[in-house]
Formats: sequence, C-alpha cells, structure tokens
Amino acid sequence: MVNIDTVYQKVLAIANKEQRGYITPQEFNLFADQAQMDIFEQYFYDINQFNRIPGNDTEYADMLTLLEEKIAIFKNIKLLNYQSPYFQKPREIYRLGTLETGYGEIEQVTNKEYLNIKLSPLAKPTLKRAVFIDTPQGYRIYPTFTNNVQCHYIRKPRTAKWGYNIIGENALWDPNKSEDFQLHPSEENNLIVKILALAGIAIKEVNLYQIASQEDAKNTQQEKQ
Repeated sequence: MVNIDTVYQKVLAIANKEQRGYITPQEFNLFADQAQMDIFEQYFYDINQFNRIPGNDTEYADMLTLLEEKIAIFKNIKLLNYQSPYFQKPREIYRLGTLETGYGEIEQVTNKEYLNIKLSPLAKPTLKRAVFIDTPQGYRIYPTFTNNVQCHYIRKPRTAKWGYNIIGENALWDPNKSEDFQLHPSEENNLIVKILALAGIAIKEVNLYQIASQEDAKNTQQEKQ
C-alpha cells in the first residue's frame, strides 16, 4: 500500500517548485486513479514480455518473482452465483485465472470450439471434463452446473482517493474519506512521476528523491507540533 496523502504532498511540492500552480484535489484524484491503473496494467505486459525470453536467466526470473509479488494482493477466489444459464462474473474482476468445480479445473473454449466438441462422442463435455465459454452475460458451463463453481481471478485496484474537508478556503486531508493506493510500496515514486506527467509537469531538472525526503521531514515536523 502507498499512502495517498504522502504522494499528494510530494506532487504539490514538486508542482510548487516548478511554479506550475496548485493541483486541486479533484484533479489529483483523477490523475491518481489513472496513474495507478497504468502501473497496474503494465505488470501484465511486463510478465508477458519476460515470459517470452528464452532460457532461465536469473535476472529475468527475479523480475518475474517481483512482478508476481506485486500482483499477489489482487488475487482472489470467489464462489460464483448462478443465474440460469450463466454463472455471474465477480464485479471487480480484471483478469480471469481459472474456473473449477469439485471435479477439477474447467477448460475455457470458444463458441466454435464448443460446437466441434459437442459433436464428438469422445470429446463431449462431462462432469470431470467440463468446459466453459466466457460471454458478456457470464460464464456458460457445459455440461450444466448450478452451484459450487469457484472463480480464481485478479481484481482491479480500488479507486485511489484523497479525501478532504473544506476548512475556510483550504482542503484538509481526511483519512476517513480517503483510499490509499493499493500498489506495492516500491511504486511510490512511479506514482508521483506519472501523476506529474498527467498534470503536464516536466521534472527533468527536479531531484525527486530530494524533494520527497524534504516533504517527509516537513510532514514529520508538522506531526510533532
């Protein structure tokens, strides 16, 4: 998890240093959500790229391990609800892993593949060799199941939000109205850079780590007062 107030304060500090004006909470929240999703979606592209690299290079293996660690928090298992003839998809699903019953994993097929399968006496779906089709309405399983179907999937990150209250003319952070970034702590600087880029702020001449450290010290001093 990455604290959203920490990121917001660092973004404001850099924007002020570059004399680019104040970033409102509303603007920040839009940029924050987009930045989080950009980083999150990049994980899957990177995994796909590293998996294509031949051999068993330790450097790439370590990268895959790190990426899997970053995605682990988003892995879920859910018992699906049945509304004939479909099992309903989890609302927060981002990518499907597998479906399974007490008989084992269910194989995913296309409509065309199913038409060929059901015509073959040897390949025809059975309880122990079930198949499913992913449709906009939900998952259609053959032969028909009505319960006990589990879905392994990766959910979307919850929308990041810097919540606040207006005191006078100032927006003051309210942690009870906020939602932190759900990304790995190592992504803090990436979030800052992406949010600044979305805000149109170039930081080529800015030492991000220096500003971040200064802002941390400032926040610590304020907390002690």
